[in-house]
Amino acid sequence: MTQLQNAGVTPSDAPSPNTTSTPGNAHPQMGVTQAAVDSFTADIDTLTSNITAVVVATDKTVKLTLLGLFAKGHVLLEDLPGVGKTLLAKTIAQSVRCQFKRIQFTPDLLPSDITGTSVFDMKETRFDFLPGPIFANIVLADEINRTGPRTQSALLEAMAEYQVTVEGEARLLPTPFMVIATQNMAESHGAFPLPESQLDRFLVALGMGTPTPEAEMEILARSQGGIPEAHEIMTGERVVEMQGVVAGIEVSEPVRQYMVNVVQATRVADGVQFGVSPRGGAALQRAAQCWAAFSGRTFVEPGDVKAVAPYVLPHRIILGAGAALRPAQIVASILDSVAVPA
Repeated sequence: MTQLQNAGVTPSDAPSPNTTSTPGNAHPQMGVTQAAVDSFTADIDTLTSNITAVVVATDKTVKLTLLGLFAKGHVLLEDLPGVGKTLLAKTIAQSVRCQFKRIQFTPDLLPSDITGTSVFDMKETRFDFLPGPIFANIVLADEINRTGPRTQSALLEAMAEYQVTVEGEARLLPTPFMVIATQNMAESHGAFPLPESQLDRFLVALGMGTPTPEAEMEILARSQGGIPEAHEIMTGERVVEMQGVVAGIEVSEPVRQYMVNVVQATRVADGVQFGVSPRGGAALQRAAQCWAAFSGRTFVEPGDVKAVAPYVLPHRIILGAGAALRPAQIVASILDSVAVPA
């Protein structure tokens, strides 16, 4: 079976080079079948329910985090300590039967502590490579802002190229691969701001939010006898298949132009020194494709773009001195003002 067929795509369904948009209610030729998307959506709903049975979080928070896994990106969780960021990352890994590694970032952490290093085997009189914790399917970079830029940069190649170079040799990371980084917003002592180049590698950035009294009652009830374990819902192989479905979600030319207009607007907005990069525009498209698949559609609508843009774009905007609005407010204003295609 071909790779396209594994992703739910048949040769007759594959987009042709000359595919164009059609007016009215007709849509361009789709890259995936509706049956493949229906199966994708059903699996996502089951996976979300399995995760929320362990983590007290909204379905939207869980699905925004799953964007990183199924849109081949990475997630930055920014919030106060103790709201469930680490538990969410661990539960996702348990649910998809993927290898999970946790790296606790500290000021004395070295790049080799992440990527691995060669150790001398005295019996065989040779050096053998000992892989670091980055060689896992889902890697939790806990409190990523508590280590220095040199160690933070050790993640850049892994996040961008899905490989690490150690002692001059490139080593591929396992598939699927995702980094979930956490950043405690309440602490500034002993913390290092993330470089802009590293922030740009995260597909989405979001917070868990402070739980409501009802949610906190549920947290206490679940933790009374210990934290429950998540069930294994799918395999890593199924995750890869579902990533193929997301990649096949159709993006019409008007919707693509709408995304370009939104990204361009971030670069000329008042108070912005540097707007969203072309990499950020590509991330917005991937996230919108995934959100459309979550909704059971084979094509992206402008509403998908508006749903994910507040989590894909703000952390990519660099403000100038004296900016009156925060990045999230700038993105919200742009989404209200940029014309939406019919």
